[in-house]
Amino acid sequence: MTISRRTLVTGVAAGAAFASLGRPARAQGADTLKIGVLTDLSGPYKDIGGPGSVACANQAIEDFGASGKGMKVEVVSADHQNKTDVGSAVARQWYDRDGVDIILDIPNSGVALAVSSVAREKNKIFIGSGPATSDLTGAQCSPNTIHWTYDTYMLAKSTGGALVKAGGTTWYFITADYAFGKALQRDTTTFIEKAGGKVVGSSAYPFPGTSDFSSLLLQAQSSGAKVLGLANAGADTINSIKQAHEFGLPLTIAGLLVFISDVHSLGLETAQGLTLTSSFYWDHNDHTRAFADRVKSKMGSARPGMVQAGVYSSTLHYLKTAAQMGVAEAKKDGAATVAAMKRLPVDDDCFGKTTIREDGRCLTPAFLWKVKKPSESKGPWDYYTLLNETPGDEAYRPLSEGNCKLVHA
Repeated sequence: MTISRRTLVTGVAAGAAFASLGRPARAQGADTLKIGVLTDLSGPYKDIGGPGSVACANQAIEDFGASGKGMKVEVVSADHQNKTDVGSAVARQWYDRDGVDIILDIPNSGVALAVSSVAREKNKIFIGSGPATSDLTGAQCSPNTIHWTYDTYMLAKSTGGALVKAGGTTWYFITADYAFGKALQRDTTTFIEKAGGKVVGSSAYPFPGTSDFSSLLLQAQSSGAKVLGLANAGADTINSIKQAHEFGLPLTIAGLLVFISDVHSLGLETAQGLTLTSSFYWDHNDHTRAFADRVKSKMGSARPGMVQAGVYSSTLHYLKTAAQMGVAEAKKDGAATVAAMKRLPVDDDCFGKTTIREDGRCLTPAFLWKVKKPSESKGPWDYYTLLNETPGDEAYRPLSEGNCKLVHA
């Protein structure tokens, strides 16, 4: 477990260094905010979060102008390896020994639920942009956690609901066998059944470590379902869609969590016509394009996706809150700082103006997109056409249905 990158912003200069988790911690001043980006740097979610999430956290610090405001901000990052024990161990060491005040990202729901529990125990802060499970703002909500960018309920309502209305009344699921996949299948099934549809079968597969989906795809085909629901993400989604395309599978494919990096990897020839939900698209408007242009030099040829934009947005909002509270006060009590973040309206180039509910749900909008045909694309990363928008206050599970103990009747 190594910290892959550390960036320190202090005075008018920014520097970078590398450190391992095994080295002695540096003395941490009371006036320095320390941000930990816990992400997937080497596995199936690397392109969803990974180095791009670290880049977006640093971009937020730069855009906020921390040095000009006399604030010192340090960013460290580590690979959770998609293992709950690894993620929890990093979180405990960061919080206990290394002076980390807030952990961001975590594109893995199982790891995110574990780290959320650690953050509450240590009275620190966790903001999840990468995890999908709606349980983070449901039965497992926490006064120390905010769920930022999307969740399984929002995806199920937007993508799943749209496909059932279009005639996709019978479904077969291929599901990653851990917290995220199970939650996504569960929430999508709810919308399918509410709309009069039916789930005729499902197959769960070991995660991580599965790359051959051929037997699962054949089971889906023989089920007689009209829609194949992919309750997975990242490299697993890419492999599932590629193999379904190679087999000529006669089912509508519902990629319930598809990122722009997935579409880029698939290519428009294979991905064209896919319907997907994302709260962020770099080419959506002038503000999103401006953000994408600013972070471009930090991300190479890639354009930021939804999770990475969420890391930017959540980092920026945390810094605004800390500046308002005072750095020392913001570091003192994680739950109190999260409460202050909920009171402060969110406003940035990625998601516009929104708010954070008392259960910790950031009410980003849900946009339904259709992937363009190759002939419709004007260039690299020009992939989406907007079909529908669900405002943030309508996109997520109602407070009354979440069973979050933070919600007062």
